[in-house]
Amino acid sequence: MTMRNGRTVRDLRRENRTAVLQRLYFDGPLSRFSLGPATGLSSGSVSNVVAELVAEGLVEEAGSVDSAGGRPRTLLRITPGSGCMIGVDVGETRVRIELFDLTLTELARTERPLAVERPNPHDRYEVGVVVDHVRDGIAEVLRTAGVPAERLLGVGVGVPGIVARTAEEGAVVHGQTIGWDAVPLERLLRESVDLPPSVPYWIDNGAKTLGQAEMWFGAGRGARSAVVVLFGSGVGACVVTDPMGPGRALEWGHLTVRVRGRRCRCGARGCLEAYAGAEALLERWREAGGRPPAGADEETALTAMLAAAYPAGAETGPDATAVAVLEETAEYLGAGFADLINLFQPERILVGGWAGLQLGARFLETVKGYAAEYALKYPAARVGIAMGTLGPDAVTVGAAILPLADFFARGGRRAEAEPAEEQPAWASTVRERAAH
Repeated sequence: MTMRNGRTVRDLRRENRTAVLQRLYFDGPLSRFSLGPATGLSSGSVSNVVAELVAEGLVEEAGSVDSAGGRPRTLLRITPGSGCMIGVDVGETRVRIELFDLTLTELARTERPLAVERPNPHDRYEVGVVVDHVRDGIAEVLRTAGVPAERLLGVGVGVPGIVARTAEEGAVVHGQTIGWDAVPLERLLRESVDLPPSVPYWIDNGAKTLGQAEMWFGAGRGARSAVVVLFGSGVGACVVTDPMGPGRALEWGHLTVRVRGRRCRCGARGCLEAYAGAEALLERWREAGGRPPAGADEETALTAMLAAAYPAGAETGPDATAVAVLEETAEYLGAGFADLINLFQPERILVGGWAGLQLGARFLETVKGYAAEYALKYPAARVGIAMGTLGPDAVTVGAAILPLADFFARGGRRAEAEPAEEQPAWASTVRERAAH
């Protein structure tokens, strides 16, 4: 039945279930009494929703707490084992696959290295190789944890590039910097991975999944708006204006910072990524006479560059070439941050990605100084710039959040398990009044 405000009984039931699940997820354990003011639902609505969720195994009791002058109140929490999600990070040097329970506790993980010795960097992202890594990794984590595929709420995948969707192919990846031209990744995964057809795939930009993770569980919690920067082989970002929303991926690394500048791996000249991405940073060090370790992947080479610039012992002095390149990179990043400040005026800018984690501890204060110098004073004075707190697993955590967020939005039901509307017409009026 459709009510006067356009919502159906099913809509209202779903919204009430979503409200209870989200509050238990982020603030639980909570009692039924506490859930009322936390969700804005009446005590009757809370009791009905909780009874449904407990009966379905999504919510369980978690002890009790004393009440003022009455019986102890039973605490409730999300049941960790009531569902699982897989998060996949298609990164620059490896494909990481992790299996999580409903509370995002890691159950199993595996990594598949991408070949770094190939002369053409695009070759390491050969589509068939990446698909095989994801297929084998999913099978491995499910086998390791002893989890049947039917328990999966979905598979989230973070990838480099722009993700579009079509009715025929599902998610299609346009990864210009890695040589992916309209790759139908969702279709390829469905054809290759041995999962039930009902298990959904959620494929999105890696910076966007990083942003989702930091806003839900990391340094973005409590912020109304933020830009989360992924600094790795390349440079990307995600702007978030709704703390619970998915955010919007930005091709920040391809803003022009120098007209007729260095050639970027996207083919254009003068992109921020051509100066601040780890791949370009190491290439600039090599061009200036530096010696990155032969045959090493970018993470190992960047570690070596930092060690050369800032040696731990007194036996050898700093590599002046490495210092100069790193300091110039800090200025380019500061100018790039200033663009983000002027364009979006966020409450916070958060730095993540493997290269960001390596460089942030040493250069963040320098980058902040350049950002303040290049940005407009008013928004610059109101932004906090900090490191993300979720570490190298942030992209896989954010990827796993994609199916979890959809599960919550559906009121804790899978897409194929939406119940038929089964209540009499009069129930809509009763429930609507109870909700308000």
